[in-house]
Amino acid sequence: MRVLLLGANGYLGRYVADRLLADPAVQLTALGRGDDADVRFDLATGSPGALTRFLNAVHPGVVINCAGATRGGARDLARHNTVAVATVCESLRRSGCGARLVQLGCSSEYGPSQPGSSTAEDAVPRPGGPYGVSKLAATELVLGSGLDAIVLRVFSPVGPGTPAGSPLGRLADALRRAMQNGDSELKLSGLGVQRDFVDVRDVARAVHAASLSAAQGAVNIGTGRAVRLREAAATLARVAGYGGSLHELDDPHLGTPPAYPYPDGCGSWQQADVRTARDRLGWRPRIGLEESLADIWMEAACRI
Repeated sequence: MRVLLLGANGYLGRYVADRLLADPAVQLTALGRGDDADVRFDLATGSPGALTRFLNAVHPGVVINCAGATRGGARDLARHNTVAVATVCESLRRSGCGARLVQLGCSSEYGPSQPGSSTAEDAVPRPGGPYGVSKLAATELVLGSGLDAIVLRVFSPVGPGTPAGSPLGRLADALRRAMQNGDSELKLSGLGVQRDFVDVRDVARAVHAASLSAAQGAVNIGTGRAVRLREAAATLARVAGYGGSLHELDDPHLGTPPAYPYPDGCGSWQQADVRTARDRLGWRPRIGLEESLADIWMEAACRI
């Protein structure tokens, strides 16, 4: 199976590439902006015609799009998350390769949800910020393209390589500094947020499964269990061997309002309904949050 992977040098893309390279039946070509890509091409600025010519030359059976941006202004997000996907869809329609498209979407497309609820794929999307809007627009482009396509709506990815600017990345870095300085107390905020954390390696398995399946439409990729960031912080402190105390700056018992550090526009709660992934992809998460956090800490500890 010849696979074209877009965004292979990103957080999710690196693990998708590793997963595909482990399959001897896959012949992988990576396209991206970095020097380590097999072919350099910027989806946000490149022309559909150029990409079409490349598709016709390579003739992949599957195109996987892990490219995109998570931070920046509305214009940048729209360019990297929406315009780029429009280029991919238009190029695939023009080409004669007939490739299947696997697009990585995100849970921010849904926006805030009711605490205690599980969000299914038929929920009405109400993104709470420009990132979710840009990703939802990309999903609509893919699903309305007439292509053989599936969109994996990934909830909160976690695990080795977690970006330092993400909430869990910041937690690990704060914990590293506290241990390095011998601090007996670690002050944190925003620990009331609850998210469905899914390991990045499980996400890569889902992408692999989606590339081999005939399933179409949107499919949630999560664990089906929301975890409070406070619980994740306590687990991270335990696996790190931190003996100090965690002090919440926005403790609800002190009457101070909670701060939500997640830039996803999803409020205080998000949890996936993952039955579609199980039924249509045969996929279930395998890696627990404690293992994911231990791997995050191993990377952070190397900087001590």
